[in-house]
Amino acid sequence: MVKVSDVMSVMEKIAPKKLAEDWDNPGLLVGSPKNEVTKILVALDATDRVAEKAIDIGAELIVTHHPMIFKPLKHIRTDLPEGEKIQKLMKHDISVFAAHTNLDSAIGGVNDILAQTIGLTEIKPLLSSPEDVPTLGRVGYLNNEIDIDGFSKMVKSKLNADYVRVIKGDNRKIKKVALCGGSGAEFISKASFLGADAYITGDVRYHDGERAKALGIHVIDAGHFATEYPIVKALAKMLRNETILKDVDIVEDTEGRDVFTVV
Repeated sequence: MVKVSDVMSVMEKIAPKKLAEDWDNPGLLVGSPKNEVTKILVALDATDRVAEKAIDIGAELIVTHHPMIFKPLKHIRTDLPEGEKIQKLMKHDISVFAAHTNLDSAIGGVNDILAQTIGLTEIKPLLSSPEDVPTLGRVGYLNNEIDIDGFSKMVKSKLNADYVRVIKGDNRKIKKVALCGGSGAEFISKASFLGADAYITGDVRYHDGERAKALGIHVIDAGHFATEYPIVKALAKMLRNETILKDVDIVEDTEGRDVFTVV
């Protein structure tokens, strides 16, 4: 019988914990490594909806990208949403495991999947690191040059995003593209320094946009959700390809939606 510890070992191979940022909180967040697993639900977040789905389908383990518990808990009050969810998960013996910034940086992780989804080639890490350790962000090339209007529409379509926000730089066409899934506005200057014509990320603030304009680089804010959601399908496929999990039913959450809507 497969146990949570077996899945943890598989996830360590896919997204080694040493790749996580110091401030992060990946790993097993709810449950025990000794718990048995016959079904896994893969999702971006362990929301109330995802918890209910795990209960409905009989999953004993939820594997997410975003950690359900991020900041230290000062209490677990079951009359409040977070405490109620933890109680519900534990009542149904459902464990929760997260691979966050380690999955962002990992080869074949969030940023590689985002780059492949956009259609980039010659993909390399955005940030340099000692001994070629994978890092956050990626940079690559489009097969053909395209203007910012066409590129923005292409990104929106490929990510199945409801909207994208665009900061238009100078008049350059786009060939070299940098990106960082989720929240990566801090790397706009790095992308420009490396000669990227455009940068894709989420959670871009007003002053980030001003900085991009000054640098002349195009920036597409495709949203935190849309730039990371492709990893759900990819991660489920990775888990299915693991021999030790061949008898485990791997279910991907296909009902995830951005928390933001545009009116």
